[in-house]
Amino acid sequence: QVQVVESGGGSVQPGGSLRLSCVASGSFFALNVMEWHRQTPGKQRELVAQTIRTGSTKYADFVQGRFTISRENGKDTMYLQMNNLKPEDTGVYYCNVRRSMADSGVWGRGTQVTVSS
Repeated sequence: QVQVVESGGGSVQPGGSLRLSCVASGSFFALNVMEWHRQTPGKQRELVAQTIRTGSTKYADFVQGRFTISRENGKDTMYLQMNNLKPEDTGVYYCNVRRSMADSGVWGRGTQVTVSS
């Protein structure tokens, strides 16, 4: 049973920064794909950033240049450095991990990010 735990959320003012962490444990297989998704008020859950074991990364257009995804080598731990946060970034951020792109993956319970003045 794979367990996924997010942390690092909080409340910040516009322009502030946060670093989210995701730790996955209990997997018998390599977790080659790790992703960050978010669910903002009034919208469906959407992909924020993705990292693959090969080193490839991709970002949603709305966070390009502000967020950076990274993963510790040899560990099922990843981070999302969030800079220049905007009020519209407010929402619950979820971690998803999977063996390959063909799998549905396992979700964490999410961590709340609130950006307001």
